[in-house]
Amino acid sequence: MTGVAWQLRCHHGEVTHEPLAPDDLALRLTEVFDLVGPLYRRVQRKVEQSAPLEGLSVGVRAVLDLLREHGPMTVPQMGRAQALSRQFVQRMVNDAAAQQFVEVLPNPAHQRSSLVRLTDDGRAAITAALTRERALLRQVGGDLTDADVGACVRVLTEMLRLFDHVEVN
Repeated sequence: MTGVAWQLRCHHGEVTHEPLAPDDLALRLTEVFDLVGPLYRRVQRKVEQSAPLEGLSVGVRAVLDLLREHGPMTVPQMGRAQALSRQFVQRMVNDAAAQQFVEVLPNPAHQRSSLVRLTDDGRAAITAALTRERALLRQVGGDLTDADVGACVRVLTEMLRLFDHVEVN
């Protein structure tokens, strides 16, 4: 029995594979929110503590990772992808450009929204940050299985989908 399944049985009785009733689901998802908030804030602090190594704030790191994963994008595209305001993303792009991690190029598809592209320095910075983060994450215990992680991703994806319509300024 995995650590997660054991914890669920200890705290909530027998684990079932049947869909939960809406009230029960809401209670269990509240537990997820209660964990995700502090986890996010702690990870954010850890990233910023490590920032001097690559000169990355959490926001710049997010921009670089998005560009690494998807290639050149506009600021509005990045804002939508990250559910962040265009103004905040623009500030992070400006910070990244000042550090020569990104370059801003004309967009042949849309004259008013320039494309933002990683530079070689930006690619090296995000690669170093990801390498360091993965080394840290290898230390997670609990005998977690692929199924455990898959279930977690599925739950968080469904929760995120619920809030897809929320407008970001």
